[in-house]
Amino acid sequence: MDKMIAFCGFICTDCAEYLATQKNDDKERERLAGLWAERKYRGEIKPADINCDGCLSKSGRLWVNCRNCPIRKCGLERHVKNCAYCSDYICTDLESFFSTFPEAKSNLEEIRKSL
Repeated sequence: MDKMIAFCGFICTDCAEYLATQKNDDKERERLAGLWAERKYRGEIKPADINCDGCLSKSGRLWVNCRNCPIRKCGLERHVKNCAYCSDYICTDLESFFSTFPEAKSNLEEIRKSL
């Protein structure tokens, strides 16, 4: 499977929610919903909510984080492959995001090296 790099730099194809969806694995959906419940994330996440075809998907299933993501919205509006390809890289939304998820920044930096 080819890597799908989200606008923000996450690797969608490594994401547990993405993998559970692609495998149509209801037991994994239940497990993940339990983990989100433990974190008390944005209300109740049900196993049926664990459906995602990846951040770059323009139609189809999206995880709640991706559906409401301002970084994703911006990337779609700018028609970029991901934020590494954006002329405004690194914007304030990404700076804030990278402070919590430095691995995402590393992924985008690797892409930028090859541009």
